[in-house]
Amino acid sequence: MNEFLTWLLDAVQSVDPIVRTLLAGVAIMLETSVLIGLVVPGDTVVIVAATAVASPLEGILLGLAVVIGALIGESIGFWLGRFLGPKIQHSWLGRRIGEENWARSERYLLRRGGPAIFLSRFLPVLHSLVPLTVGMSGYPYRRFLAWTIPACVIWATLYISVAAVAAGTYRQLADQLHYAGYIFVGIIVVFLVLVFVSKKIIERAERKHLDHGHEHDGTRAGLVEEDVED
Repeated sequence: MNEFLTWLLDAVQSVDPIVRTLLAGVAIMLETSVLIGLVVPGDTVVIVAATAVASPLEGILLGLAVVIGALIGESIGFWLGRFLGPKIQHSWLGRRIGEENWARSERYLLRRGGPAIFLSRFLPVLHSLVPLTVGMSGYPYRRFLAWTIPACVIWATLYISVAAVAAGTYRQLADQLHYAGYIFVGIIVVFLVLVFVSKKIIERAERKHLDHGHEHDGTRAGLVEEDVED
């Protein structure tokens, strides 16, 4: 395990840091772009790139690239929603997503407003659909950014920090413990399990805003109030 893991981490680290960082940014841009995020594993690319972080500066630069990539991807979704939303929704790919997923995204935004934009970054499927839905709704772009930037920063910080710490811990212990590789794998697995559980907890907590049949008088309050403030 140690020999294989050392070879793998060294191979990743041998890639030029600039190329590595750009690849991670592009991957997360595609992952957060409209619908593409349903098939591109951007989070996996970020984890792999983060294992090669050799200094705080590299970590910060990788984080910036990932956040910028995520914002570009979500902005693409927003503006496509603003100008081509209905066409995309009724396209072949839009139909494959399913009418219920589109309806859930629209209900969530109408009922929760800005918090839906923030929390959708941590929810499956919705993290790709919500930017498009926001654009279709006429929601102000700068308010969209105000909600999505913190979510992207938190997401990037968590993934990069855990992967970098796991890899750094392995490199420190590899020559001392023959099972150091299992510690690395264990850290990553535990983190991914916690991410999965956290998403389920958020989804369960937000279910009343996502599911049909939980209407209330303030259905449009979130969007209306924020638009008035704007």
